[in-house]
Amino acid sequence: MSASSPSFPSSLAADAPAADVHDGAAGALQSVRAQLRLREMILAGELAGGLRIAELALVERLGVSRTPIRAALQRLEQEGLLQRLAGGGYAVRTFSETDVSDAIALRGTLEGLAARLAAERGVPADVMAEAHCCLADIDATLSPPTLDDEGFGRYVELNAHFHVLLGRMVGSDVVLRELDRVKGLPFASPSAFVMVQTHSAQARDLLVVAQDQHRQLLDAIEHREGARAEAIMREHSRLAQRKLREALSGTGSGRVHADMPPLTLIRR
Repeated sequence: MSASSPSFPSSLAADAPAADVHDGAAGALQSVRAQLRLREMILAGELAGGLRIAELALVERLGVSRTPIRAALQRLEQEGLLQRLAGGGYAVRTFSETDVSDAIALRGTLEGLAARLAAERGVPADVMAEAHCCLADIDATLSPPTLDDEGFGRYVELNAHFHVLLGRMVGSDVVLRELDRVKGLPFASPSAFVMVQTHSAQARDLLVVAQDQHRQLLDAIEHREGARAEAIMREHSRLAQRKLREALSGTGSGRVHADMPPLTLIRR
């Protein structure tokens, strides 16, 4: 133990009141629940962009004390959904179209790096087999000529899983951590815009294109073609850029904001 580290008698640690432990666990659980509920309120459009957050109002609305609320607000600031105000407190952030586009481009860059490293280093057989199974499930999901909301929701789940597998293919905690970080940025996740304009004629067609890119990616990785794998993933992220532009312009559907209330947080 270093000289600067505080030392406590073992008896104190052993005799710590169980109530304190339970209280700490309960407080942490309340913070997590408050964080999830606040995120849900923001992304559902219940808390408008630019709105100043009043702690006391949240205490009454969520039924928890101010301490978990403050912890939740701090976490959401770190996620990028809130901004700290100069005079104290927080407000719901809004994002420029460029902010969101840059976040998507950053994800494409990191996933491109992950794909190249996976191709160069090789991928464990079990991970590659799981990736092929995931794509087979996506093929089955996209097999109907049109998709209902359940089909789009199933695609979102499988697509998210495939991108998680891409991170696992690298075998690098550093790359995986940074991938998780960038996918946590607002609107930067691989499926962020899938549920927008689900009723347009082109919606399923774009998913078919994305699925073909998934297939080409695995082929490049299996053949140890690092540059090709990286280029495919960078191109793959451009589909999300296209969905962003179409969603903000309202192309193909009049239900844009009804389908995805978080779009109200994006400034053109």
